[in-house]
Amino acid sequence: MELTKLEEQLTMNEPMLKKAMDTLEFLSQDAATRMEYEARKKYLRDEASRMNGAKAEGIAEGLATGEHKKAVEVAKNMLRIGLEVKIISQVSGLSEQEILKL
Repeated sequence: MELTKLEEQLTMNEPMLKKAMDTLEFLSQDAATRMEYEARKKYLRDEASRMNGAKAEGIAEGLATGEHKKAVEVAKNMLRIGLEVKIISQVSGLSEQEILKL
């Protein structure tokens, strides 16, 4: 099914029409081409999912690192004002051994 240039331009400007034309074109393909298309679509979805998972993991790692750095900073300040290591550990969440190394 061939579209004239005007029909094609009109279709591209209307999102619903474009989707309908894409679906019609897809259904017009032979079985092998449809299978190839579906496989490619699945690959792209899987890749997007993998990337989103990696991004979320990276964000979580960054937040954990930032929280630890903040706890260390708080512990150092508490040491400076002379608080006991046990109290600093309870407040900061750091171990007493980690605080003693600061």
